[in-house]
Amino acid sequence: MRALSWSNAFTRSFKRWMRKRPDLDNDIAEALRLLVVNPFAPQLETHKLKGKLSGSWACSVGYDLRIVFDFVKAEKGSADDILLLAIGTHDEVY
Repeated sequence: MRALSWSNAFTRSFKRWMRKRPDLDNDIAEALRLLVVNPFAPQLETHKLKGKLSGSWACSVGYDLRIVFDFVKAEKGSADDILLLAIGTHDEVY
């Protein structure tokens, strides 16, 4: 099973989002659960990024909330782990 790691930037932006929009807590939790199980689940709309974020991936949490992440080699097991980099609106994270 994949493991999620939170970068410091993700932690800061996550806390900011929880203060600003606590109603999104369940949506974010569901998206993170799906990322662990299947990062390419259709409802996540996972896509590879280009430009300055080339090599990273993003998925959707609702209409205008995105999570940016990287796949990182797991120390044990065959599946890559996920490093969460940022969460925010489309304009905030891209």
